[in-house]
Amino acid sequence: KQKKFPSIALTDRSNMFALIRFYKAAIEAGIKPICGVDLLIRNDEDLSKPHSILFLIQNNIGYKNLTELVSRSFREGQYLGHPMINMDWLNDDSCQGIIALSGGRYGDIGRALLLNNDVLAEKRLDRWSKIFPSRFYLQLTRTGRIHEEDYLHSCIKLAEKNMIPVVATNEVCFLKSDDFIPHEVRVCINDGRTLDDPKRLKNYSDQQYLKSSEEMCNLFSDIPEAIENTVEIAKRCNLELVLGKNFLPDYPVPKGMSIDQFLTMEAHKGLNLRLKSILKKEESNYEVKKGLYEKRLENELSVINGMGFPGYFLIVADFIRWGKKNNVPVGPGRGSGAGSLVAYSLEITDLDPIEFDLLFERFLNPERISMPDFDVDFCMDKRDRVIDYVARTYGRDSVSQIITFGSMAAKAVVRDVGRVLGHPYGFADRVAKMIPLDLGITLTKSLEVSDDLANAYKNDEEVSQLIDMALQLEGLARNASKHAGGVVIAPGRLTDFTPLYCESDGSNLVTQYDKDDVEQAGLVKFDFLGLRTLTIVDRALETINSNRNQIGKEPIKISEISLSDSKCFELLRRAETTAVFQLESVGMKQLITKLKPDCFDDIIALVALFRPGPLQSGMVDNFIARKHGKEKVSYPDAYYQHASLKPILDSTYGIILYQEQVMQIAQVLAGYTLGEADILRRAMGKKKPEEMAKQRAVFNQGAQQNGIDPSLGMKIFDLVEKFAGYGFNKSHSAAYALVSYQTLWLKAHYPAAFMAAVLSSDMDNTDK
Repeated sequence: KQKKFPSIALTDRSNMFALIRFYKAAIEAGIKPICGVDLLIRNDEDLSKPHSILFLIQNNIGYKNLTELVSRSFREGQYLGHPMINMDWLNDDSCQGIIALSGGRYGDIGRALLLNNDVLAEKRLDRWSKIFPSRFYLQLTRTGRIHEEDYLHSCIKLAEKNMIPVVATNEVCFLKSDDFIPHEVRVCINDGRTLDDPKRLKNYSDQQYLKSSEEMCNLFSDIPEAIENTVEIAKRCNLELVLGKNFLPDYPVPKGMSIDQFLTMEAHKGLNLRLKSILKKEESNYEVKKGLYEKRLENELSVINGMGFPGYFLIVADFIRWGKKNNVPVGPGRGSGAGSLVAYSLEITDLDPIEFDLLFERFLNPERISMPDFDVDFCMDKRDRVIDYVARTYGRDSVSQIITFGSMAAKAVVRDVGRVLGHPYGFADRVAKMIPLDLGITLTKSLEVSDDLANAYKNDEEVSQLIDMALQLEGLARNASKHAGGVVIAPGRLTDFTPLYCESDGSNLVTQYDKDDVEQAGLVKFDFLGLRTLTIVDRALETINSNRNQIGKEPIKISEISLSDSKCFELLRRAETTAVFQLESVGMKQLITKLKPDCFDDIIALVALFRPGPLQSGMVDNFIARKHGKEKVSYPDAYYQHASLKPILDSTYGIILYQEQVMQIAQVLAGYTLGEADILRRAMGKKKPEEMAKQRAVFNQGAQQNGIDPSLGMKIFDLVEKFAGYGFNKSHSAAYALVSYQTLWLKAHYPAAFMAAVLSSDMDNTDK
């Protein structure tokens, strides 16, 4: 945009990893994106030297064809770790909608020309021209590299003789010419070489920066048609991607029934089963409570069906149901999904959202349309069985896990750069150890907070050179791997939506788009997360129930244990929580000792309180003091006008601890819908001044309509805003508190079986 380019092409080597984010960035900048891939063609005469070819996408047909070719190169064409395409894969159908550039000196034509084999060059040109009629260009570069001019002159002669157009390209590898050395260091990191290694290949020059239009025109002033053809190609490439529209596979429903009707039927059926264990018919207010659940269910179903997400809920419910039926332990919930009664009714979650005051709108907001996202925990050892079931159900060509990209983090990039610059390992290691261990720490931040690093940077020239170079590479993508739990299910072939990537042996098949880009491309992500705690619980129950079976006792069902077991809380108050999920760290044990939890609500609070924000703000100390009567439990002043604030804050002793409480306060005091209140919560979390000013006015107006004095209303708004920054997702806290309690219960009642399961799991981890 700074260089005023009307269009620009980006072509990764052998992959399409960056295509979606490049396309979006270009469109947002008002620049026409030209997408493509710099491919390798199998060279049967010398497999170690594949030929280059550059494919550019003309239209959506070309996009699908190139997606298929790139995916096939990974699945079928890898040699020595390099994905290649075979010439016999290329035909009229597979190459439709694609423009081809010859690959320059590294293309098969270029190599023939540099060998002075004009006959072979013409033969290869003829073949390419037939595969890409009127869509094949001979590629020219001038970047100051060896044999470039020899190739260029031979190429122009070939083009003139055969009436084939030439085009100027630049093979950009970095933005500014000053970036050449950092780029060389990056190449050395990848190749395992040092910068001064006399044997390393030097394939790049300092001319491979992003030149301006004027620079390129001057560079090719003697071949003006080569520049003119860049404009011609840009005109011919007109890819129009539809981003952000989601496509789900069809979920099978009974004949004559819509998917909305089927979800409604299944949810009501599931709720009726849940209510049998939740409510007792002899209760005096049975009908009132039942009506409360049914009304909440209908409201949720109205939103889910109205937003077009019934298929998503049914798909998740199906694979969770399969897992439970096939002895795969499934977690009770994770994240905001635990706030959905529909999810609870379908057995996606195992926590009653009404009992624990969890909000559906925190999960799926009708005021802000976005895909629901269930994070599902499975037993670590058996998770892959569920993914395999999904692949068998929807077709292996339609199901895949998702790629993730590792980046050059602070400590690692310092060590890598140190090695490439030729420093002894001890030197780079010493500098790396000055970088704090904080999660996500950057070099810039490290220089601010680490006196040792700052002093070394200031006083030691070698350290400053090392850090300066590392700063230029930090954060760049380094490797590709498999996302911890992300799985996509396509409504057809995956390659209609995303290219695929796999290891050289064909294993670990994943999408080439990461979790954000794959959703932009139209696929819906499902999270199959492995939780080792579920494996521990499963192994402990296996031992326990085997012993119980031998003496004729009923098996323990962990989902049916009492949440008010006195033996559990005695163990908890003594902080004997080693191996108890989420409650075993030294810091958590100290918090438990002070809090002395005596109910399940306190365990939910523990999970939410043990975070840097609450710990550093004094909130934790206030919470503990109020629980033990050392500080008066008070509520915002509006309590005296609105007694309904007390039930919102009662379980947390008048302290705003959960995000859901922020939403409920806005609903009660200022008349927000819960959907609007969720938008307020998000705004408070992001602290955007314009949005906060808007929300402040809305809150004030709503509070006044409820009879609250304006100054008091703003005082409460400020209080809520302060605590919103520390607020935690109660749905997640409650769901994980349940897993914590289950492990606590096993330790309290069956310590030998539980600790043996923990030890067994630890040994598995050590082996891996």
